[in-house]
Amino acid sequence: MADLAPYAADPAKSRGRRHPEPPASPRSEFQRDRDRIVHSTAFRRLEYKTQVFINHEGDLFRTRLTHSIEVAQIGRTIARLLGLNEDLTETIALAHDLGHTPFGHTGQDALNECMQPYGGFEHNLQSLRVVDELEQKYAEFEGLNLTFEAREGILKHCSPRNAPLLGDVGQRFLEGKQPSLEAQIANLADEIAYNNHDVDDGLRSGLIALEQLETIALFRRHLDQVRARFPDLTDRRLIHETVRRMINSLVCDLVEQTRANLAQHKPQSLDDVRACPPLAAFSPAMKEAHLELKRFLFQNLYRHYRVVRMSEKGKRLIRDLFEAFTANAKLLPPEFQARAEQDLARAVADYIAGMTDRYAIREYRRIFDIEELA
Repeated sequence: MADLAPYAADPAKSRGRRHPEPPASPRSEFQRDRDRIVHSTAFRRLEYKTQVFINHEGDLFRTRLTHSIEVAQIGRTIARLLGLNEDLTETIALAHDLGHTPFGHTGQDALNECMQPYGGFEHNLQSLRVVDELEQKYAEFEGLNLTFEAREGILKHCSPRNAPLLGDVGQRFLEGKQPSLEAQIANLADEIAYNNHDVDDGLRSGLIALEQLETIALFRRHLDQVRARFPDLTDRRLIHETVRRMINSLVCDLVEQTRANLAQHKPQSLDDVRACPPLAAFSPAMKEAHLELKRFLFQNLYRHYRVVRMSEKGKRLIRDLFEAFTANAKLLPPEFQARAEQDLARAVADYIAGMTDRYAIREYRRIFDIEELA
């Protein structure tokens, strides 16, 4: 792949898979990784997992699936501009939320609280667990048997307590090293996608208003540009034009700042990238502008009383399911009962984390509603 930068991840130089396999030809190893994720059960479940709005609240709001596709699109664009491996970037982007619970971040918080006596729960670690163990498709191994580079990118962060338990992908957290630039780009593409698309969904829902967002510098700058060029534009088209310009400005800034960082540190290989400080970054001014937007969303959307009400219902539902399953493992499906014999709490966490929003609601009714059939 002669068009790759010298510091890009080269599939021909991959550190390999946990279980050796014949070459993926005619695909590259990273293309094989991407294809395995797209065909996984966990990936399909993302269609009915919450981004901000619960699945039944509307057909046009983002889900974990549409969010992951948008992250992959942004990530591939940035990777191409920087001479990085697009397939690896896409792989990491598509896989980054595979371990997410139903009901968004509040679902993760609730499951983490339940799992505190048993080592806790974190969706990033769960995504790695999904691709390493929980997917059951192949005759010769558990999981998807992804390359080291894909697994490393999925594991964005890890505590010193957990790092020694994760073998090769945990080592960098103990050594203070960075992942590939493809992984760094996928992580920042995630930030770009969810902040800007939560703006879009928040406005669509009516929970935040255009007038509120006009107080945010990043949004106002692009809104003014759109209004100046298209003075008669209103409603959804006005919002879409503004959001797409925000995304473009963030992408361009990220590419420019990352190029400056690369010129300063001059990495000549992927190992050089690992030894450098983080190289993918926004400029200081853009980082601050983006943080202002994030703070606005936290205060005005994620803490909106209607979102909080639904989040609290999700938390209560997950806590009740966890208590019921750990009190009586016979309530679990047979395949999880077998796992529960080895580690009851972790088997219950795996089952709950794999649920979609609507499946979790149905399962709750099956267990607690006397009139609901099993």
